[in-house]
Amino acid sequence: MWKGFGVMNLKRDTIRENITGYLFIAPQILLFLVFLVYPIFEGIRLSLFKINYQSETFVGLANYEKLFSDPVFIKSIFNTVIFVVFIVALTVIFAMFVASAIFDKNAKYVSIIRGAYYIPVMVSMVVMSMIWSFLLNPANGLIPFVARKMEMSVNFLGDTNWVLPVIIFVTFATNVGQAIILYIASMIGVPKELFEAAEVDGAGRMKIIFKIILPMVKPTTLYIIIMNIIAVLKIFVVIQLLTGGGPNNASTTLMYYLYNNAFKYNQLGIASAVGVIMFVITLLLSVPQLKAMLKKD
Repeated sequence: MWKGFGVMNLKRDTIRENITGYLFIAPQILLFLVFLVYPIFEGIRLSLFKINYQSETFVGLANYEKLFSDPVFIKSIFNTVIFVVFIVALTVIFAMFVASAIFDKNAKYVSIIRGAYYIPVMVSMVVMSMIWSFLLNPANGLIPFVARKMEMSVNFLGDTNWVLPVIIFVTFATNVGQAIILYIASMIGVPKELFEAAEVDGAGRMKIIFKIILPMVKPTTLYIIIMNIIAVLKIFVVIQLLTGGGPNNASTTLMYYLYNNAFKYNQLGIASAVGVIMFVITLLLSVPQLKAMLKKD
């Protein structure tokens, strides 16, 4: 009898603890459902309708058919893919190079480098875009002025051959500091015994980097790749302030195309369809990386 009473008390205490835990996480779950889960399903629903301010008309997959018959949308997909590939590759390669070169140097020196690269990350993207817009202004910008002095007549923001490389560089230069900080932190955490053993075996700097450091920071690399893919897919401020999608839609991305349809042309159904496509692309690009991150050796 007493044993059964004790079991009942134990179960009651366990239930009470579980309820307390659920109450603590309830606000976060509610926010997650309202601001993340609900918009996804609402976006999918809206993408199947033709919407104006007074009514909604079900059109099925007509919005998607219209998108893939629009050359501007196809161009925006191409531009977005170019941005993702080059910005992510540049960020990973450059951040890994800088971090592997300085992580084991004097602490003050490392701190100075980290601070120098991280300052642009702390500044608002709007501010950084405005600074670059001023520097690249073809009339009175510093960079075009230097280019003219070198007898190079180039409109960096108005030439279809230059606009993509310029935006790639601006975005990369603004965001690479965060990746450098993450790599340095990850490399500092590598056990020193591995480096000492490698030095005893006569391994050089390059061999230590490729055989020890890079494999040990693989989870950080995957994390940086995933976060940068998601960030680049959402690239908007740089496009809006530097080029406005031009010239001739040469710098239009999926996010900017979505913005134009939603807020300029009032095509909410089309904009929702673009959002759904971006969501699917993000999943397709991120899931393999997440699997590799969670995979246990």
